[in-house]
Amino acid sequence: MSLRPLTFRFVGFLAFALPLAVAGVVADAGAYDGLFRPAPTTDCSIVGGDGGALKIEDDVFFGVESQCRMTRATNVRDMDATLYDMDCTGEGEDWTQRALFMRAADDGLILVWNGFAFKYDRCPVNPVRGTVTTAEDLGIAD
Repeated sequence: MSLRPLTFRFVGFLAFALPLAVAGVVADAGAYDGLFRPAPTTDCSIVGGDGGALKIEDDVFFGVESQCRMTRATNVRDMDATLYDMDCTGEGEDWTQRALFMRAADDGLILVWNGFAFKYDRCPVNPVRGTVTTAEDLGIAD
């Protein structure tokens, strides 16, 4: 077997991948998509309201009465994290900030805004509205 075809494929791959890597562009669009809850009692069936979940879908972050378009994705070297420019609107205001998104070890989300860091758990696949069944669900020992 000749290595020549393999070499050409590898060079072709580099021609495509290297400009993306150099630019720091994330090739995996939607890597952070999902519903996330800031507390165990969060109602995951509500998005964008008080007591509800945060939603990320198609590079749009939906928070409480606000949404941000996630742009200029930049991979963070040696970390499973991405830095975004956030173009936000909410409550009659527009603003731009940067935010760092990282997948947590438990499949939750770690989110860092300038000076603030948050850890969100992923919402269950089939959230039941406002249901907390035991003290253990809340992380309270008996």
